[in-house]
Amino acid sequence: MRRPRRAGVRGGDAGSATIWLVSLLCLVGFAATAALAVAGAIAARHRAEAAADLAALAAAGRLLLDPAQACAHAAVIASAQGATLRSCVIRADALEDSVEVEVTTPSPSALVPGLPPARARARAGPVTAPF
Repeated sequence: MRRPRRAGVRGGDAGSATIWLVSLLCLVGFAATAALAVAGAIAARHRAEAAADLAALAAAGRLLLDPAQACAHAAVIASAQGATLRSCVIRADALEDSVEVEVTTPSPSALVPGLPPARARARAGPVTAPF
């Protein structure tokens, strides 16, 4: 037999579903923010790698024409890609001529402050003269 409920008196767990739902939504929000931060860092790394590759190829293409301007051309290409040229080294030795560049690309710090910029390094040899 059921006991009649008294008016104004609730059970001991009234409202606990709201607390659990709010906690679950907070957990999902934190997980989504972390996933977006990781995705942004990966995208920044890929942008840095692409900018380094293009800058190295541009500098290697300039080695035959004007070796003194190869690194300046690499800096222009890196800047056009939204990256900053950190170093450019022209290696002219008997074994191989090459250009090595290092670039940095800013990371999306809106979600996670203090995230370091993405860095990438690439190396390319000069384009050979046409036959």
